[in-house]
Amino acid sequence: MAGHPMTRFRAAAAERAGRELADHDALHRWSIEDRAAFWDLVWDFGGVVGDKGERRLVDGDRMPGARFFPDATLNFAENLLRKTGDGDALVFWGEERVKRRLSWDALHALVSRLQQALVAAGVGPGDRVAAMMPNMPETVAAMLATASIGAVWSSCSPDFGPRGVLDRFGQIEPTVFFACDGYFYGGKTIDIAAKLAEIVPSLHSVRATVIVPYIGTANATAAKLPHGFALEDFIAPFEDQPVAFTPMAFGAPLYVMFSSGTTGVPKCIVHSAGGTLLQHIKEIHLHSGIGENDRLFYFTTCGWMMWNWLASGLATGATLLLYDGSPFHPDGNILFDYADAERMTLFGTSAKFLDAVHKSGLRPIETHDLSTLEMMTSTGSPLAPESFTFVYDGIKHDIHLASISGGTDIVSCFVLGIPGKPVWKGEIQGPGLGLAVDVWDEDGKPMPRGKGELVCSLAFPSMPLGFWNDADGSRYHAAYFDRFDNVWCHGDFAEWTVHGGLVIHGRSDATLNPGGVRIGTAEIYNQVEPIPDVLEALAIGQDWDNDVRVVLFVRLRAGVVLDEALEKVIRGRIRTGASPRHVPARIVAVADIPRTKSGKIVELAVREVVHGRPVKNQEALANPEALALFRDLPELAV
Repeated sequence: MAGHPMTRFRAAAAERAGRELADHDALHRWSIEDRAAFWDLVWDFGGVVGDKGERRLVDGDRMPGARFFPDATLNFAENLLRKTGDGDALVFWGEERVKRRLSWDALHALVSRLQQALVAAGVGPGDRVAAMMPNMPETVAAMLATASIGAVWSSCSPDFGPRGVLDRFGQIEPTVFFACDGYFYGGKTIDIAAKLAEIVPSLHSVRATVIVPYIGTANATAAKLPHGFALEDFIAPFEDQPVAFTPMAFGAPLYVMFSSGTTGVPKCIVHSAGGTLLQHIKEIHLHSGIGENDRLFYFTTCGWMMWNWLASGLATGATLLLYDGSPFHPDGNILFDYADAERMTLFGTSAKFLDAVHKSGLRPIETHDLSTLEMMTSTGSPLAPESFTFVYDGIKHDIHLASISGGTDIVSCFVLGIPGKPVWKGEIQGPGLGLAVDVWDEDGKPMPRGKGELVCSLAFPSMPLGFWNDADGSRYHAAYFDRFDNVWCHGDFAEWTVHGGLVIHGRSDATLNPGGVRIGTAEIYNQVEPIPDVLEALAIGQDWDNDVRVVLFVRLRAGVVLDEALEKVIRGRIRTGASPRHVPARIVAVADIPRTKSGKIVELAVREVVHGRPVKNQEALANPEALALFRDLPELAV
């Protein structure tokens, strides 16, 4: 640990604080007691390029309303493109079909040409550039070119339907739209020309649609679209030259991201350049230990905030390992093949992926050389205790496994891995530096023990600037600050552990309430999903007889039937592992469970269907047809 960035940072912090910071907990206390000094040190320690200005924090007691570095100017892209040379900046695998690499110099050259083409297309500071793209090198380059001008980037993945794309990008009126010609998934080639023919004419603000070649049909696709260009034609008039970086305010908008819920048209969440940069440097460099020449991987699409997080890894001098496609094609080994071949340092994935690898019987510890792998992070949903056991037993004994949690709302994490602290099965290690994370009860009182609302009681730089088209800030305020005045309430149901870590029990709005007792859905999943015959589970509360009863839906292994014996196993496991209150009143087998594009199961949408209510924004779902499986079920009528 002596050479770890977090260790060196704590020594630098002790010098700034003028006192010893004996351990990580002392460092965390200082980071929230003196947020101005802490974030000032993150700027310096991370080598941020820019003019810091005079003030560090203004109105720090207001949330929303606090302003970090209100006099500072910087350019986000300049901070990600500090490195040059012929070493790998980006490595890309598109399933087993495509393998490419881009050096730092080649990335600079592509960003330069894209930047000039965007300016020629009329893009200036504050204008929006949208992308419907795979997680490939051109996507990172287009984002950097956009940010270099001071324009605003927004992206989704190419598996979105036309309505889902228009519900998002139609709100922000992009000047330029990037899309691929198609993509590969599960060994299939998916052409999206027909989908683009429906989308592009409805994006009335777009002056240029740029089709990036992936499946080999870019020229033909571009020719049929209004203002359509294949990428090579879009940048053809421009020679590469040093990238020009437009200085922007610390609080200038950088990203528009979208809520993935099914409760209406997606919220457009606006994130700042400076806040995103500092928060990501802190998480990637300090909490994850990533630096020069490390190789950083996250399995993500461009519609999930972990893509934005991954891209920021360039600011540390690390190589980004990009992957697009199915993580199980041609089999469940491909991401471990990638880790082995490219000497991966950090493997970022989801709880669902780890559970699926475990249930498939794979043991990468026996089949792959993962000697360079130092850290594995998991997010998207709570990581079950059994998955912790599997990672250390079946993937690597000496690895730092970190369950992390935050969200699109803050483009980062509230709670995550802490180097040097022990990893306890089923627990997240602790809060991020600079974040006054706590668990409060219904009356806004801290809960050292027991389950309550996850809150952050002091402002932090990566809070959104607000929501798009929310002039008076009322929708933004309602989303996070209505519950507790001047305090961020995140909507997670959480609990402190005796080790100073946290357990997330699921979303507050999906919390079950039988007999007036709040139960987190993750508590049920942790008992059910280790059962070999159960591939996936989803729990809701059904209004019944003037109360709420717990209903559990299970997706079973092929050929398995939900009989009395299996129901008994499930109920017994829940009763002994959780409590009798957690035991479902009804267990129902279903063929599929609906989930968002980023793989999160949608308990609220299922609850609405079960109660005969409409579900809005079904375009947010990867498999909306699965909702029909929950409508008018006879098992729930008795």
